[in-house]
Amino acid sequence: MSEPYAPQPYDPPDEDGILPAVVYGLYFLGLINGLTIPVGLVIAYANKAGAGPRMQSHYIFQIRTFWTAIGWWMIGGMLMIWGILLMLIGIGFVMMGVGGLIFAVGHVWFALRCGLGVMYLARGEAYPRPRTWLV
Repeated sequence: MSEPYAPQPYDPPDEDGILPAVVYGLYFLGLINGLTIPVGLVIAYANKAGAGPRMQSHYIFQIRTFWTAIGWWMIGGMLMIWGILLMLIGIGFVMMGVGGLIFAVGHVWFALRCGLGVMYLARGEAYPRPRTWLV
């Protein structure tokens, strides 16, 4: 006699992780040239709606990483610009230093988030907390 039918647990189909990997690669390359980060953002926005739940978590994570980093880079850049303008009265050196520090920490934070995203993507896992701004 044959075995009775036992339902198997649902195993979702494999999701294609190539485009999230491309976005992470563009983000890493953008830390050097600055031009490919917006291209990665466009790819993430274009593919977020049609992605499965695992890859959608990576797209959400990539989009939030971009916008948060842009905010910090703008703050650091503005402090550096104001520092250059205020160098004549002496306070500009401090403002440039603080702005440069914010800009550098923003770069390290961006690289860490991208590295963690690649790690989860390589394991085929969803990013666990895609909406957080922390690492």
